[in-house]
Amino acid sequence: MNTQSPAFAALATSPNLAEKVASVLREQVVGGSYGEASRLPTESAMSLQFGVSRTVVREAVSRLKSEGLLVSRQGSGVFVSSGAHMRPLHIEAGASRSEDSVLQIVELRRAIEAESAALAAQRRDRSDLNAMKAALRDLDSAVSRGEDGVVEDVRFHRTVAEASRNPYIISVLEFLGQYLQGATRITRANESRRTDFAAAVKNEHAAVLAAILDGTPAAARRAAARHMDNAAKRIRLAGKDFWRAEGDKLARNIQPAR
Repeated sequence: MNTQSPAFAALATSPNLAEKVASVLREQVVGGSYGEASRLPTESAMSLQFGVSRTVVREAVSRLKSEGLLVSRQGSGVFVSSGAHMRPLHIEAGASRSEDSVLQIVELRRAIEAESAALAAQRRDRSDLNAMKAALRDLDSAVSRGEDGVVEDVRFHRTVAEASRNPYIISVLEFLGQYLQGATRITRANESRRTDFAAAVKNEHAAVLAAILDGTPAAARRAAARHMDNAAKRIRLAGKDFWRAEGDKLARNIQPAR
């Protein structure tokens, strides 16, 4: 077991230094630079080593505590938690603020949601179908009121995942939920600019629901994959001005949940 504290390099100035510090610490903890149950250097020591304020170090450590990698012991300091060397699922806090990152999230969603829809077609019951229909009705109502429908859109996809009866799919989507709000806000903002986009999204959702209702897994998989493929195409058509405006909004307003 390696209990010697690794060396740190001072970090360049960044709008999100806490995330940069957290990223370095995360790699060191998961990579075994610290042994299990090892104590981290003090806040002051890490502040000097990283070349950042103690507040930045405190925020970075807090993020790793929320991920289960670190634990505090009253009067003793901060320690590596048991099982911390199992690499956690992690996405950078800045995800969904650029075209590339949103497209990558859409690709990830495609892989998960296509299979989720196929399983839902096999395993759904009447209550699942009612929940999906209600989510789409709420989405239509939100759009008719001039709202973006982000919450309702995410809820529809969540009802499909719940109908899959696979708790791991649901867990992954719950994790991604921190980032899907931002990515979905981008896609829906883009789609609302054109009536043909909005109509296409409505038809794609209806196709997913119809295939699940019919109990045809292959058709449900195709419909969900097609929806994600088309979402990616619409994103690519958005243009630089759109991304500049929406990226700025996300930078100000969208923060992943902890």
